Amino acid sequence: MERVDVVVVGAGQAGLSTSHELTRLGVDHVVLEGGRVGQTWRGRWDSFCLVTPNWSILLPGGRYDGDDPDGYLPRDDLVAYFEGYAQRFGAPVREDTEVSALRPDGEGFSLSTSDGDLKARQVVLATGAYPSPHRPHEDTLPPDVFRIGVEEYTNESALPPGRVLVVGSGQSGCQLTEEFLDAGREVVLACGRAPWVRRRAAGRDVVWWVLNSGFMDGGVETLRSPGERLAANILSTGHGGGHDLHYRTLRDRGATLVGRFQGVDGPRVRFGGDLGESVAWGDERYLSLRDLFRRFASERGVDPPDWPDPEPFDGTAPEELDLADFAVVVFAGGFRPDYSWLPWPGLVDDLGYPVHREGQSTAVPGLWFVGVHYLRKRKSSLLMGVGEDATIVAEGVRAGLG
Repeated sequence: MERVDVVVVGAGQAGLSTSHELTRLGVDHVVLEGGRVGQTWRGRWDSFCLVTPNWSILLPGGRYDGDDPDGYLPRDDLVAYFEGYAQRFGAPVREDTEVSALRPDGEGFSLSTSDGDLKARQVVLATGAYPSPHRPHEDTLPPDVFRIGVEEYTNESALPPGRVLVVGSGQSGCQLTEEFLDAGREVVLACGRAPWVRRRAAGRDVVWWVLNSGFMDGGVETLRSPGERLAANILSTGHGGGHDLHYRTLRDRGATLVGRFQGVDGPRVRFGGDLGESVAWGDERYLSLRDLFRRFASERGVDPPDWPDPEPFDGTAPEELDLADFAVVVFAGGFRPDYSWLPWPGLVDDLGYPVHREGQSTAVPGLWFVGVHYLRKRKSSLLMGVGEDATIVAEGVRAGLG
């Protein structure tokens, strides 16, 4: 059996950042990736681009240095960036090597992979913030109804013609709704709770504000409840140079907004009567961020955001529609953590998140996590924050090797 000191599982931004830091520290390791470098990003839809500006790519040794810092990298350029990053420091990535099992083995671990077994003293799991798609009430759809998940979607022309129901109103759901509207489709968007802001404030991209105000440094303890870790990210888009995207802009464009998808009952699609509550929830977050940015601007002596109060919103919406009117159901309900393939009790909490201290599992010595949403901070899984956690984990791994 092959033996290495450290195995990193996953070659996205978390795994590559960790590999960079382990390389910097002289730690022997390999990175196992079931697909190719940046595989999750490769699976995004054709028109996908970042919602965060290029200058906020802050991976260790791999900050964006191109000629469009205020732009938003499209999918293929982002994949090329990851490939170049890995090549730059010689990341020891083994592509097309799927890890199917991880087990304790003496003072370390044994891993079963599609390319044979190996043994490691320590393991870093960088398998993505949310590997498991969330498709609420999908089992109520009749088998003849065409449905697709956001992880499978490629482009609008690949779908059957006709009206579209989008289930899930986070960043992906709202961006796809806009794409369908641009193509002349009728769209019904089933809405949950999602925070929103304006794309820019006082001439700066909103990402500058969330980073510099300290908002992205907040941890789980800053949330009203641990369950808010599952809430959607702030609604925004990088398309067309970046612009506002939220429930009001989509309704103005012609989308029909409804409450949460409650499933199909015979010939009818049912929705909750909570659209107004969801919009009010998002408005509250908008005002909270505006207040934070204004306080920060006053302390720094910079121009404050001139964001107005949210416009009144009529939450009246249909609570059932005819299923026959829809040609396509697109599930964009987000993703959930999934460590169910691991054998240890006490590894995760009630929501499926790792129980850890500074990325190190409290249940399994020698097991580490990077790239988890709210691992340490709100930005822990993002291109702007994962590198910070990777540095801490890499240093902990080296110390653990003795």
